Order: sequence, then structure tokens, then C-alpha cells
Amino acid sequence: MPIDPHLLALFTVTAIIAMIAPGPDMLFVLGCGMRGGPRAGLLATAGVATSEAIHIAVAAAGLAALFAAVPLAFTVLRIAGAAYLIYLGVQMIRHRKGVQDEVAAGGGGMSGRRAYLNGLLTNLLNPKMVTFTIAFLPQFINPQLGQVWMQFAILGAILIALEFLVDGTVGVLAGRIGGWLRRRHTARRRIDVATGGVFIGLGVRLAVER
Repeated sequence: MPIDPHLLALFTVTAIIAMIAPGPDMLFVLGCGMRGGPRAGLLATAGVATSEAIHIAVAAAGLAALFAAVPLAFTVLRIAGAAYLIYLGVQMIRHRKGVQDEVAAGGGGMSGRRAYLNGLLTNLLNPKMVTFTIAFLPQFINPQLGQVWMQFAILGAILIALEFLVDGTVGVLAGRIGGWLRRRHTARRRIDVATGGVFIGLGVRLAVER
């Protein structure tokens, strides 16, 4: 077996605990599901999962060395991610009335494509996720077994599967609840404002945390 069974079991338990605890990814997927329905919630999860796959590949390639050698790179990426989240939040609040017209015409509040791209970019531009991946995954890898890339791939596949299981479920359930609320214009406007506020809050949190 290319990976230590004991480390694999420990990793799985730890990852499940980390996934269940509400965090930025779960809140983001929740917001997308509430605004765009179950499909948007699921595709937002797919976007987040895609970015996690990229983070894992980057971690295996040794981006940690870049951040250590050039601290400014971490800061630039952190600010870019925070700015993007705040931008998404402001746009949701600004265009909440326009979205009502779109829903009345039969459209959704957030397309699946937009939900996927937002999930991808939001998580991809979050250096804390890169740092978490770099700090978390290597603890469960045994270099003595060789095939380090294979070990990264196995752990990464488990992490992505858990992402779909936990956050995907949250996104779909939020979408079903949001679908009921979207038929009530006042409630829909409040959803957009609340979701925009969540995104802005996440962006500010990312910008000020170190």
C-alpha cells in the first residue's frame, strides 16, 4: 500500500471534523445555494473542490518554499482573494432588485456556471487554503514509503470527496430552502442582502487576519 494505513485513518477522521465545522467554504456554498438553488449550491461546491485539487498539486510542488522566500507573494494573494469576495458581496447587494426581475422572468438568481467560477476563484485566491494544505497534508505522508505524489493524490482525493459530501449537501439543502423563499420577493431581497453581507464579511476577515 502506497500510504500508511494508520496515518490514512487519522487523516480521514481529522478531515471529517474539519469539514463539519462551519468555515468560509461552507458559508460560501450556503450562500450560493440560497441564491441560485440546489444546482448552484452543488456547482459552487464543485468549484471549491477544483481549487482544492489545484492547491494540493501546488503543495506537492513546493509552493511553501516560495511563500517562505517571498513573503510579499502571500500578502498579494491574500489581498486579491479578500477583494474578490468583497466585490461579490457588493454586487449581490447592489443588484438585488435586478435579480428579482430575472427570477420573475423565469431565471435563477445565480447561474450554475457563475456559481462554479465564483467557488473556483474565491477559494483559489485564498492563500490560507494553500497554507492549510501545505501544513496539513504533509503530516499524514510517510516519505519512507516513497511515491510521495501518490500519497498526496490519495489524501487529496479523500479531501475532495468529503468536500462534496459535506458542503455539497449543505448547498443542495440551502438551495431547496432558497427555492421556496425565492417565490417571496421580500424574502428574496433579504437573502441577497444577507448573502452579500456574508461574502463581504468573509473578505474583510481574510484581509485583516494574519
